[in-house]
Amino acid sequence: MTAPNELRLLPWSGPEGKPCYLNTDDKAGCMSRLADNIEAVQLGTAAELLEHASDTLDAQGQSPEDLRRLAKELTRALRDVLRVATSRGHLLAVSDTDSS
Repeated sequence: MTAPNELRLLPWSGPEGKPCYLNTDDKAGCMSRLADNIEAVQLGTAAELLEHASDTLDAQGQSPEDLRRLAKELTRALRDVLRVATSRGHLLAVSDTDSS
């Protein structure tokens, strides 16, 4: 099995919002592929939301409720993207250590 510092941070949270980790040597296994697919969806959603946010902020007459909803959606997307970046950063660090 992988060393503790090689656990993969998964793109979803567990009970009470705690992070979930994957402990496997199979980078192409079912759970790894599921995590990869969910990360891809999260990144795609964030890109679409960013475009929507730009359009919304450029438009006139947005209500405070619309802007509050947009801020909540952006916060959720940013949290997801940060989790993906953290996970991939850890994977890159482990990969660099393996190749040394």
